[in-house]
Amino acid sequence: MQSKWMAAVAGGLLAASIASADSSIVGRASVIDGDTLEINGERIRLHGVDAPESWQRCADGDGATYRCGREAGEALDRFLSASRPARCTFVERDRYGRMVGVCFRADGANVNNWLVANGYAVDWPRYSDGAYADAQASARERKFGIWRGEFLEPCRARAIRNKQSPSC
Repeated sequence: MQSKWMAAVAGGLLAASIASADSSIVGRASVIDGDTLEINGERIRLHGVDAPESWQRCADGDGATYRCGREAGEALDRFLSASRPARCTFVERDRYGRMVGVCFRADGANVNNWLVANGYAVDWPRYSDGAYADAQASARERKFGIWRGEFLEPCRARAIRNKQSPSC
């Protein structure tokens, strides 16, 4: 009886270690939101970037508002569908147990960098150590995505909505 229990525990540990340190996950990526994917049932938070939340609204530069978080998710889906499958390299697990990773399309394009370079997410230096700062500066200068108007940083928008201090 104990050996069956130990086998079940070992099997669970093995399943939990998939997409752990020094590993990658490859497959067809489904977009959960602008900075979260799912591959083979594994949720992956994109490392070092922060996209507007799906409910978040931004100003477009002409005085109108739009759902910038939804736009980020839709753009990410189009970008990923152009070159499948995606591959995500493990960085760590977040506090929710999600894999945090850097992801690439089949053609080698860095998904995290693309999001920032096209104004669909911001560099999150707290986690990225500024890895996407140049991409963000370029997007801002060219007024791409959220940089075409005014927006609240996603971490600040979440904090206000949740009545918490921002984590940016």
